Amino acid sequence: MKNYILSQDQIAKKLQRMAYEIAEQNVGEEKLILAGIRENGVVIAKKLKQLLQDVFRGETSVMEIEVDDKRFPGKITLSQTENFDGAVIIVVDDVANSGKTMLYALQPFLKNQPKKIQTLALVDRTHKTFPVHTDYIGFALATTLQDHIFVEVTGEIVTGAWLE
Repeated sequence: MKNYILSQDQIAKKLQRMAYEIAEQNVGEEKLILAGIRENGVVIAKKLKQLLQDVFRGETSVMEIEVDDKRFPGKITLSQTENFDGAVIIVVDDVANSGKTMLYALQPFLKNQPKKIQTLALVDRTHKTFPVHTDYIGFALATTLQDHIFVEVTGEIVTGAWLE
C-alpha cells in the first residue's frame, strides 16, 4: 500500500499555482525555457507550458535535460543546443532531494550568460546537502534521509506522489 502525500487533483492545483507564480515572477520577459530533468521533470515542464499559455504573455518552450545520476558528475545532455544568453531558464524536476541532480543540471546553462536561472520542484525535501534553493515548490516535506519520495506519471499526466 502506497502512502500518498499528493493526489492527482492536488498535483493539478499545485501546478496551476506554480504557473501563476512563474508568470508573476517573470512579468515582462519575452521567453521562458522550461528545462525538465528527464523523465518526470519533462512531463511536469510540458504541463506547466500548457498552463502558462493562459497567464504568461511571452513565449514558452520545453527542453529536456538528461543527467547521468548513477555516476556524478556523469554526462549531462540537453535535447537542444542553443545560445542561452539573455534567456530565462527554469530547471524543472519532480523531487528535490539532496539538490545534487539539480546542481549538475544547471551546469550546461552556465557556459552562456542566461538572464535568470530558476528552479522548480513538485516536491521539495527540506534537508538539502547541496546549496540549491528551489524557487517554485509545489509541496515541501520534512523527511528523514532514509525516506524516499516517488512521483507517479502515467503518459503525460502526473497521477500522484507517495512516501516510502
